[in-house]
Formats: sequence, C-alpha cells, structure tokens
Amino acid sequence: MDANFMIGDRVLVSPFLTHLPDWSEGKVIDVEDNTYNGIVVSAETDDGSIYFQRAEYFKKK
Repeated sequence: MDANFMIGDRVLVSPFLTHLPDWSEGKVIDVEDNTYNGIVVSAETDDGSIYFQRAEYFKKK
C-alpha cells in the first residue's frame, strides 16, 4: 500500500466508505498522522461528498 498521499492527489475511495457498488473518484483534502489509526486520509468526491478513514481505504489514481 502506498501511504504517501498528498493534498491534491486524485484517489479512488473504497465502496466500504461510500456504500456504492464501485470505487469513487475524489481528491485528497487532508492527510493526518493519527496516533491511534495511523495515516488518515480525507477526500472529497466529484459530487462534493467528503470521506475520511485510514489510508487503506483509498487508492492513488
């Protein structure tokens, strides 16, 4: 897994987060090194929804 996410990167957001059948495209808006969860990524999809979770739920596009 590539955990080197940077603000502005285009990513795919896991269906686990979006509850949609396929991965959704979005843009990283925040990256946090959380003491308890590790790297936490926040991404905004093209429809304006924001999702955040551990980096494993995102793929670089």
